[in-house]
Amino acid sequence: MDWMQFLDMILHVDKTLGMVIAQYGTWVYVVLAAIIFCETGLVVMPFLPGDSLLFIAGAFCATGSMDIWLLMGLLTVCAIAGDTLNYSIGKAIGKKVFTRNYRWLDKKSLLITQAFFEKHGGKTIVMARFVPIVRTFAPFVAGVSEMNYGRFLLYNVFGALLWVVGLVVAGYFFGNIPIIRDHLNTIVLLGIAGATVPLILGGMWKLFRKIRA
Repeated sequence: MDWMQFLDMILHVDKTLGMVIAQYGTWVYVVLAAIIFCETGLVVMPFLPGDSLLFIAGAFCATGSMDIWLLMGLLTVCAIAGDTLNYSIGKAIGKKVFTRNYRWLDKKSLLITQAFFEKHGGKTIVMARFVPIVRTFAPFVAGVSEMNYGRFLLYNVFGALLWVVGLVVAGYFFGNIPIIRDHLNTIVLLGIAGATVPLILGGMWKLFRKIRA
């Protein structure tokens, strides 16, 4: 296998995981850990698979190809470490990132995530775990905004556990149901909407009561 084929396999590992397991055996844990760490830790790699990778990995755990407890533990640690690195990079660069143009940075995605962060605050770190692209930029924006690290870490750990364990377990039990596997991103976004809408409506109701008072 040449480097281009290997790179293509890594970029689409959510679809080629069976091949990775067959060719690399237990090294598959290292491959998956590296992907999760890079997607969450490097703001230049939002294109790597995340949700679908965790879900499909859970499905393979159900077949006995991987150990679910080892997988969840390792990937949770990598997701926490990735967000921590991303936060640190954002904090080091600072707010000049909004006024300068960096060739390696997707400015549009950065601004979208900034707006998301300003609207939802620290909860963004948890919710963004389930939103591709935003997931990669959220900890970076938190660092740029100088969010308190202790508060960030709390959301980081909780979000990583919810994301990794939730999707791996979902894949373990439902990964072989075609309609769920093929529409995973839509299902995840609907779940986020279902959790977010009540919060928004609650905030609007409180605002309405203040206006009337």
